[in-house]
Amino acid sequence: MTPSRSLTAALLTTLALAGCHFIPLNTVSQEATVMPTPPTSMITPLVEKRETLVATGYAVISVQNHKNPAQQRLLAIRASKLDAYRSLTEQVYGQQLDAATTVADMTVMSDTFRAKVEGVIYGATMVSITPVGEDTYETTMSLDQNVVRDLRALYLGQMASRRR
Repeated sequence: MTPSRSLTAALLTTLALAGCHFIPLNTVSQEATVMPTPPTSMITPLVEKRETLVATGYAVISVQNHKNPAQQRLLAIRASKLDAYRSLTEQVYGQQLDAATTVADMTVMSDTFRAKVEGVIYGATMVSITPVGEDTYETTMSLDQNVVRDLRALYLGQMASRRR
């Protein structure tokens, strides 16, 4: 790994982790367990400033595991739709990122990242499914602001009940 790539990887890791903040899902008081509301800075920019969330997914036709070209196109459409759902899930719930960096002799030896997205999406609207070029499909979906609020409230309620 060249020194400039090592420096770039280290800077990206630092930037990714600099925005991390711990938010307790519940606090215990003398009287009862209370679920605090998340800071408005987490939810407000995403939910309040946009009427809808929009996500786009892509899939390549030729890499689909089928010999029939028509079936490959259908599989690519399905894969692009799932990619759009994944993108909506990232916008609603965020992304869990695990990173590990190994340094020896003040040189980055390895840098690994793993991202995980988990959540439930319902009420998404299909905006379009469009061929892009000769070998790709693009699917665009949208999700209303009110549905996003409902999804987050259900998620936070589920997380609180798991911790009890």
